[in-house]
Amino acid sequence: MGDSKIVAEASRQNANVVAECLRSWNPKAVAEVIEFRGETTIVVPRELLRATAERCREDAKLQYNLLSDATCLDRYPAEPRFELSYHLVSIPKREKVRLRVRLGGNDAVVDSLVPVWPGANWLEREIFDLFGIRFTGHPDLRRILLPDDWEGYPLRRDYPVEGYRDVPNTGEMFRKSSTP
Repeated sequence: MGDSKIVAEASRQNANVVAECLRSWNPKAVAEVIEFRGETTIVVPRELLRATAERCREDAKLQYNLLSDATCLDRYPAEPRFELSYHLVSIPKREKVRLRVRLGGNDAVVDSLVPVWPGANWLEREIFDLFGIRFTGHPDLRRILLPDDWEGYPLRRDYPVEGYRDVPNTGEMFRKSSTP
């Protein structure tokens, strides 16, 4: 019980340091701070994502020098529909934080973080391929997992379960023959 209290307190202090540092740089940079199970998420306005990410990397108090993951969540039919999360790690400080941006379904476009962390390249391509989020300034935004002629974005919640393609009936090929 004591260890979890220490971890929670350390996490809260980390959230305060990151949020205070970002707010002192730009009061509009932090829309919301979410603490859940010892993890800190800072919700950032779409137009400030790249600048905030650069600040997280460059600021001596923060030093978030590693982008460990980028993920997306579709909250359809709710708006804003998409939540894009970038998971950052400060190796020197041994701290983690998540930057989150909320995007509407009709305008799912955000600045790419490839100029900040080159490792965002394939992560953003995967999100584009599966969710259809567009990344402004991405050097090579094209499908990475699915064929180029694939229709739609399969991890969107409104994507048809059977897909958009006509799938031939292959049932006859897999039935056991009654003759040996």
